[in-house]
Amino acid sequence: MNIGIDDLPVRDELRGKSPYGAPQLDVPVRLNTNENPYPLPDALVERIAERVREAARHLNRYPDRDAVELRTRLAKYLTDTTGHTVGPAEVWAANGSNEVLQQLLQAFGGPGRTAIGFEPSYSMHALIARGTGTGWISGPRNEDFTVDLAAAEKAIAEHRPDVVFITTPNNPTGTAVPAETVLALYEAAQAAKPSMVVVDEAYVEFSHSASLLPLIEGRPNLVVSRTMSKAFGAAGLRLGYLAAHPAVVDAVQLVRLPYHLSAVTQATALAALEHTGTLLKYVEQLKSERDRLVSELLAAGYEVTASDANFVQFGRFDDAHAVWRQILDRGVLVRDNGVPGRLRVTAGTPEENDAFLDAVREVKKEQSA
Repeated sequence: MNIGIDDLPVRDELRGKSPYGAPQLDVPVRLNTNENPYPLPDALVERIAERVREAARHLNRYPDRDAVELRTRLAKYLTDTTGHTVGPAEVWAANGSNEVLQQLLQAFGGPGRTAIGFEPSYSMHALIARGTGTGWISGPRNEDFTVDLAAAEKAIAEHRPDVVFITTPNNPTGTAVPAETVLALYEAAQAAKPSMVVVDEAYVEFSHSASLLPLIEGRPNLVVSRTMSKAFGAAGLRLGYLAAHPAVVDAVQLVRLPYHLSAVTQATALAALEHTGTLLKYVEQLKSERDRLVSELLAAGYEVTASDANFVQFGRFDDAHAVWRQILDRGVLVRDNGVPGRLRVTAGTPEENDAFLDAVREVKKEQSA
């Protein structure tokens, strides 16, 4: 019997939709998923093994439900890197920042409530909203992909959303959002009705600008979400976290599943946090490579969106997907996000970036011939 999803009694808002995901093709250079290209150093791998071995002795018991040690170490990391003191009661961790965002929407969104984001932006915001029964509102951006503040304030006043998403640096464009804009949108959201404002800082360690974490001081409805997938080179770990007023942490615990973070996940994350200094050196290398990609793409005649992330959006193409295929034919996989006329490339190792730059230069020559 040939049965598809739409033949099942799924919710109406899920019919005809596709799951999130980027193509994983077997090519020499994959620069399409914003992964950190550097494997974890041997010393960290050994420390992970030690911590996991110790955790394995107690796998007959449930893990620490509240992940107190991990939240304490995450709070120290945030304090050390931003200069703003954060305590463990202000930090919550989950399986990737996507679960953090899902828990926030379960607690503050849901049926009869709405969320707004300014698109193009991280597409999982809309998908998680849909999955939690939260109505989604697509807010405006300027032509240069910055947030159109006046239009955004107008949209918030009109729609009065329960959750506002601000992604900085923004994915897929790489653009950062100034603190002044975030504060203005926070005030607009509170004026419309008390709303949660979620600042998604998944890529902030790569930014030219400082984290907006200090803005949570005195703003109980402001949340900053983070991930260990990018700067920590731990995409396979699946560990995300947030910083906010302790009341927000209490609220998400109302919807989190029991023992949602395994003992192995907690042990691995704790080991990674012991090696923060080494891992952040890789971040500095990637920032340099990101800036090189921007310079070389501009020199090759492409339009480039200013980037504060570990990726670069470039174009402009009459048929972006056709160019994506031309680059792929040369052994390099980049991302076609559906942003009209643009593609996105992740900053890789110097060798991977050289291969990408050779490919796009060849494509440019073919287009000019």
